[in-house]
Amino acid sequence: MYAIICGQPFVFSTFKNNEIMKTTQRIFLLFSLLLIPFGIFSQTTFTVKGLCINAPVKQDVDDFIELIDKKLAPAGVNTLVLRIDYRYEYVSHPELRAQDPLSEKDVKKIVNSCRKNQIRLIPQINLLGHQSWAGQIGKLLEVYPQFDETPSISLPKEYKWPNADGLYCKSYCPQHPEVHDVVFDVVDEILNVFEADAFHAGMDEVFYIAHPDCPRCRGCDPAVLFAGEVTLIRNHLTQNGKKLWIWGDRLIDGKTTGIGLWEGSYNNTYRAIDMIPKDVIINDWHYEKAHPTPVLFAAKGFNVVACPWRNADVALNQVKMMNRFKENASDEMKPRYAGIMHTFWSDTRIFIDGMNNATEESKNDPSVQTFKELIKAW
Repeated sequence: MYAIICGQPFVFSTFKNNEIMKTTQRIFLLFSLLLIPFGIFSQTTFTVKGLCINAPVKQDVDDFIELIDKKLAPAGVNTLVLRIDYRYEYVSHPELRAQDPLSEKDVKKIVNSCRKNQIRLIPQINLLGHQSWAGQIGKLLEVYPQFDETPSISLPKEYKWPNADGLYCKSYCPQHPEVHDVVFDVVDEILNVFEADAFHAGMDEVFYIAHPDCPRCRGCDPAVLFAGEVTLIRNHLTQNGKKLWIWGDRLIDGKTTGIGLWEGSYNNTYRAIDMIPKDVIINDWHYEKAHPTPVLFAAKGFNVVACPWRNADVALNQVKMMNRFKENASDEMKPRYAGIMHTFWSDTRIFIDGMNNATEESKNDPSVQTFKELIKAW
């Protein structure tokens, strides 16, 4: 009796113990080499394998559920940050409902799909910054213009950057006595309907803070104001057992590092890194280079998630970098390198279609392609 093993004939009756052992080792090595490209023996130990994306429009909710069930869950996604902002039928503040808001029924479909697939669902509402976009005011400042940090600066009909006002996005005044009564109402409501244990407050690209036009904030230290807002939001969430997630760019010294004013801060907010609670989860986004700033956050005591966008090489380098950091870190530092979260900033319909190869344009979208490469590596 004989068999063909690894291309060689072997007669079982003549095997000796050491020959069997050597053959078994060869077979195991061969299978190991074959399986590594498929990620079976992946070295990643990330606790976060995430996607950050806009909540779908109402008519796309069912397609989004199918995306979760058939694409995201099988790809290993375990965290979904859904940018909802004011596109929900808020009961606490119906005046803040944006156009075509999602209903509670719509959201519950997403909640149930994530629960079934063991995906952590985290809602995002932009707090502090991003209260306008280009020439359009955001819903909060539209309804409550008194919260505007820079009421003297009008939005242009045709937005251009750079501009004389240094306007990227407007901010609300963090020291207005009524602003948190409103925003915490909607934060609590969205956390409840999402059945979430964490909340993403955004807080990226805050250019307007401690502005001289604001009677409450002029002359204040931007770092102290930023840290105060982060801490206030964190403390509110902690009362209800929730965690705070934020983008990390305002905590990086953009000038000293050379990272710049988008992925880092030029307006002196970066010193807030030493003023905020250590249980805030930092989403460290870098889109053109895999900057090693996760070390900065981890060394300061924060859990950090590296975030790519539309460059596959950068995304793969971030995966390698985070794995390398974990491998060489102390036992105290290892768990702080929490993982990777892809960010998608275009229409969610494009992502749905791209993941299903529905159209050439969506299939070839750089961010869709980056995500497809990323899920092979993590």
